[in-house]
Amino acid sequence: MPIIDAVPYRDPVPTDIEWWQGRRRSPQEKKALSYARDRRNDYGENDKSSRKSIRRNKRTPNRADRHREHQALSAATGAAEPEAAERAEVKLYAKKSMWLTKRWRKCRDTPLASVVEYKLRRRAELGMSDEAVVAERIGRIRRRRA
Repeated sequence: MPIIDAVPYRDPVPTDIEWWQGRRRSPQEKKALSYARDRRNDYGENDKSSRKSIRRNKRTPNRADRHREHQALSAATGAAEPEAAERAEVKLYAKKSMWLTKRWRKCRDTPLASVVEYKLRRRAELGMSDEAVVAERIGRIRRRRA
């Protein structure tokens, strides 16, 4: 029979607030945190497509650089001619990398409060909502965020 360490039994359901739970938040606090922390993709594309498009946008300039280098170095193949090798090297270093010049960069999504404010303002401009109601809602969002 194996020897069991004398570990006191712990109830799986905690009765008090654990260290990782912190204190309980009110619904108003949760909403304010949501406006501040949550983010939305306002770029105009499906937010799930970012998994593929980020990789693709990082891959494209590297591929263009490899293609350009291959073309420049293919001129220097064959017998060893110092002039041809030097021309290929000059041509290779003459142009900057696409990664440095036309590099696509990631940008973070927009905070939820900004997205909601934009949508409310747009509805007011298009006449879909009353401007007074929209101004009151935007004020409420800004008060919650602060």
